[in-house]
Amino acid sequence: MASTTFSLSRDTFGKLVMTAEDGQVFEGVAPVRAFPIQSPDEGISLVLGNGKEVAWIERLDTLPEPARSLLQEELEGREFMPEIARVKSVSSFATPCTWHVDTDRGETQFVLKGEEDIRRIGAASLLIADNHGIHFLIRDMFNIDKTTRKILDRFL
Repeated sequence: MASTTFSLSRDTFGKLVMTAEDGQVFEGVAPVRAFPIQSPDEGISLVLGNGKEVAWIERLDTLPEPARSLLQEELEGREFMPEIARVKSVSSFATPCTWHVDTDRGETQFVLKGEEDIRRIGAASLLIADNHGIHFLIRDMFNIDKTTRKILDRFL
């Protein structure tokens, strides 16, 4: 189904409920981004618990309120991917090692188990998984400070 003519609300349990143009009601829909890193506001699918797609949204900014706010709120609640602004230090250049970083959510540290936990996403982005499975994003490795770039170069 490729439709953006619908309304969204929350039920008494806080789950998203989609009402299609034809009046059909879908309870417990979840938004899923097609390209969460490269184009987070484009290509969003609304799916049921069984994975069936019930709506497709080309661009989030084309949705009317309150549907847009509800979707953004739901996406933020489901996705946790801190963006690294700066790598302050690493305990060692051999893995496993502890990274001390500044993120968009504050200062933190995590353990990198191996170089294979740093993945390239596109030409300039990196996705780093810590030992607990939390993913950290470096959106543009070419637009970061010199110290961070040197540390990254040692691991790439």
